[in-house]
Amino acid sequence: MRSPLDRLRHAISFELIALLLIVPLGAQVFQMPMHDIGVVGVVSATLATGWNFAYNYFFDIGLKRYTGTTQKSARMRIAHAVLFELGLLLVLMPFIAWYLGVSLWTAFVMDLSFALFYMAYAFGFNWAYDKLFPLPEWKAEPSTN
Repeated sequence: MRSPLDRLRHAISFELIALLLIVPLGAQVFQMPMHDIGVVGVVSATLATGWNFAYNYFFDIGLKRYTGTTQKSARMRIAHAVLFELGLLLVLMPFIAWYLGVSLWTAFVMDLSFALFYMAYAFGFNWAYDKLFPLPEWKAEPSTN
């Protein structure tokens, strides 16, 4: 299992690298100033972190009440991920619309684009992170990649 320091390194490097990628990319794709996309990126990352904490806490409480455990099946993991993204969308969309002075529809499209980027980015980042910083116990387990 990863140590708290390793988890901190993971979280900080995940967010910093993502911002280095998403700010220029978002500015180009949406034809907005990098400063504005940067503010949206930093605020979004901050809100997403807080939402992640609250959402997972309350989701686990509800899951334990409903099923008696916090262990998630594949179906429950899909529901968990979809509900997380929908909740984050509801939190971020009004901020994006307000800060950038765009319609809710444009904010929805931007937010959805960011979410799709982050899903692909998270997959690649976590795979690379596990390769760069493997845990000792993984050496004893057969490789699945």
